[in-house]
Amino acid sequence: MSSPHDNSTTRIVAGENSKPKRRRTLEIGIAVGLVLLIGAGAAVASVVAKNNETQAAASTSPAAELRLGYFGNVTHAPALVGVSKGIIAGKLGGTKLSTQIFNAGPAAVEALNAGAIDAAYLGPNPAINSFVQSKGASISIIAGAASGGAQLVVKPGINTAADLKGKTLASPQLGGTQDVALRAWLGKQGLKTNPNGGGDVAINPTDNAQTLKLFQDGKLDGAWLPEPWASRLVLQAGGKVLVDEKDLWDKGQFPTTILIVSKKFAADHPQTVTALLQGHEASVNWLNTASAADKAAAINAALKATAGSTLPADVIDRSLKNITFTVDPLAGTYKKLLQDGVDAGITKPADINGIFDLRALNSVTGQKTSAAGLGQE
Repeated sequence: MSSPHDNSTTRIVAGENSKPKRRRTLEIGIAVGLVLLIGAGAAVASVVAKNNETQAAASTSPAAELRLGYFGNVTHAPALVGVSKGIIAGKLGGTKLSTQIFNAGPAAVEALNAGAIDAAYLGPNPAINSFVQSKGASISIIAGAASGGAQLVVKPGINTAADLKGKTLASPQLGGTQDVALRAWLGKQGLKTNPNGGGDVAINPTDNAQTLKLFQDGKLDGAWLPEPWASRLVLQAGGKVLVDEKDLWDKGQFPTTILIVSKKFAADHPQTVTALLQGHEASVNWLNTASAADKAAAINAALKATAGSTLPADVIDRSLKNITFTVDPLAGTYKKLLQDGVDAGITKPADINGIFDLRALNSVTGQKTSAAGLGQE
């Protein structure tokens, strides 16, 4: 088979009748040398290419370990049951699953950005804040987990927003999803707050378990909390719901818990991210098909393992009635979530296009979950 190198050799030979014999021999020798050199170069290039392919394959191989963060909240039930029942680990195959429990999203994001964890279940606002602060380099939202299940619970004597002036409220952590929701809602009621705890209403970011005790002791006037803590304030501490967050959203749908991953981890180990999503989808499906008794038992078993205690049946029952488990991150709500963060003084105005990467999710589910123009799907 001819090649460009063959053609060059042919041209040299073709001029032999008009050239001296010695020069012809020299030119043929040069041509043969060029062919050998080019052949050797091609062999080297082939080896280099194969090495590069091997290195590329190695750099995107399944991770030896996946470090996953989540909370001990009922809104994180896909993580709770996915981990405790071995659903996620089963999908990860040879990848070791390590877990870490957090109280609120900002702490989980800080751990992820520091390289201490690779993926996390958390609320949307800390994810938005990380994406904005890193100019899109830190995280990708890869799935939803839960919608609903957040309420402002207050003392019985508080009946309107105006009654909150001069009062002290709690949220899980400054910059967390419930913290942003509380500050944004108060602002729309004409009540000012600031991150330092001042303003018309004092907001003290507090660990959820401590919030329950302070409320029971009469040292807090209320708190905007996820489940099961909202239900615990109602059922165990005599509180009442002033605001159910679902009433503030179209069709009552808003993301309480989502699943994010470090962009670097996703780029290095796409197979592991896909396996995580397979486990996540299986966990959500289990929650949506299991009986109420089975769900309560599984959640309590997970809470016992992570927090050392279980929840009363009425608390779990009330919590689950307020939550919808879904892999859809409800991307259409994110511009409002961003604006709420801006209004609350927690986030700066920014372009959040690219915050979603739902390609692996859609591959796993076989459905088209929308990124609402804010990323890949």
